[in-house]
Amino acid sequence: MEFENQTSINAFILLGLSDNSDLQIILFLLFFIVYMATVAGNVLLILAVRVNSRLHVSMYFFLANLSFLDICYTSIILPKMLVNIAASSKCISFSGCFLQLYFYLLMGETECVLLAFMAYDRFVAICNPLRYNVIMNAMSCLGMISVSWVTGCIISSIDLYFTYQLQFCGPATINHFFCEGPSLLQLACSDISENNIVMLVGSTILLLVPLSLILYSYVHIFLVILKIQSGRYKAFSTCTSHLIVVIIFYGTGIFMYMQPRHRSSDVSGKIIAIFYTIITPMLNPLIYSLRNKDVHQALRQVGKSMVILQGLTSKQDAMNKVFPKK
Repeated sequence: MEFENQTSINAFILLGLSDNSDLQIILFLLFFIVYMATVAGNVLLILAVRVNSRLHVSMYFFLANLSFLDICYTSIILPKMLVNIAASSKCISFSGCFLQLYFYLLMGETECVLLAFMAYDRFVAICNPLRYNVIMNAMSCLGMISVSWVTGCIISSIDLYFTYQLQFCGPATINHFFCEGPSLLQLACSDISENNIVMLVGSTILLLVPLSLILYSYVHIFLVILKIQSGRYKAFSTCTSHLIVVIIFYGTGIFMYMQPRHRSSDVSGKIIAIFYTIITPMLNPLIYSLRNKDVHQALRQVGKSMVILQGLTSKQDAMNKVFPKK
């Protein structure tokens, strides 16, 4: 079967969240602030891990990669969403829609696997601390990151292939704020039974399998923590941030992709989609930094470096005004 599409549609219309003009202004300002906060928060977390040598361990290596994924994840959806809110036209080209779908699937599915490896990292740290540095060495961490990306790439490519084979005869109106898989399938005028099977299998692999591994890891972690006489709170506190992220991300993902397909474009489906595509990437750096003293210290170090750099830049500008270059 060749990778081609015979549909006559060359663009889709994204209905978005609301047609109310007054509400559109509020939505634009709200999501613009959320996007800026998401990018700024995750970039700061990446810089904090980069500049502080105490954070050069596997736990924070995974965290920096999660922040990078969150920046990409929200950047795939929010900029186009903001343009559509501000513009009178809400069109997205056929190829642009499928590119958005592919990268959205790629980032989301990669994050599913990465969260499972982050749980394994905590499992080794608490259940086998003496061999932690041996097991979670640099090569192991790079291998886990590579597996996350390769898995996401393969499964998202399969999903895209089967979706791209469909014919879309119209109407070309997607009742969503981005090109989400189930909403796109509702517009197909050809048989989607294979797509439903592929989506169900993919959702099972990317949601239930990693989640099972996470639950397995945390069962053993809790059993070990219960046996600890001292330092129990400290051991558990290293896991709480990851657990919160897992509950939010997997909870909303399972609600969306394990429910009947026709509910993906209704009001509740859009609200859940906002939560796991926009709100969660913004909350992740906050969740991981609120109770982490090492991250707090690293962020202060980044802040001081930025202040010093700004001061040096201001002094250089002042010198240039006094002694202009010839």
